Amino acid sequence: MQEFMILPAGASSFKDAMKMGVEVYHNLKAVIKKKYGQDATNVGDEGGFATNIQENKEGLELLKTAIEKAGYTGKVVIGMDVAVSEFSNDKDKTYDLNFKVENNDGSQKISGDSLKDVYKSFASEYPIVSIEDPFDQDDWTHYSKMTEEIGQQVQIVGQRFLILLPATS
Repeated sequence: MQEFMILPAGASSFKDAMKMGVEVYHNLKAVIKKKYGQDATNVGDEGGFATNIQENKEGLELLKTAIEKAGYTGKVVIGMDVAVSEFSNDKDKTYDLNFKVENNDGSQKISGDSLKDVYKSFASEYPIVSIEDPFDQDDWTHYSKMTEEIGQQVQIVGQRFLILLPATS
């Protein structure tokens, strides 16, 4: 996954949401520092931690721990921006989970159904409420399957579009 986000869905006001976000952020920094050292708490250009985690569950565990330590279990939930265009393959309709590895042998390519099941397992183990760009923008089959299977509990967001409508008088 490219980005994990925290969402203070249980906040009663903007002020409360901001407080929750800041407290989880600082707890996350402490959790990362304890597990990986000071260097791992560097932030990216958008202010998020750029920790070199080895697998997605590792990132989800860090967030879950930070949310618990901040005391917001059930009030702060998780969103994911998969940015699947980074690892989708139009030619054979697969998704390469090992796409960042140089001289990739293709052994980590999985089908859309398998990727859907990965997301479903994440949603069953972690408080995930939103998954953005989980499949190739033209993979209507798997968008439909995932929406049908977990769309009641998780918001499935496709490619972002901005539609400008003319003003009405």
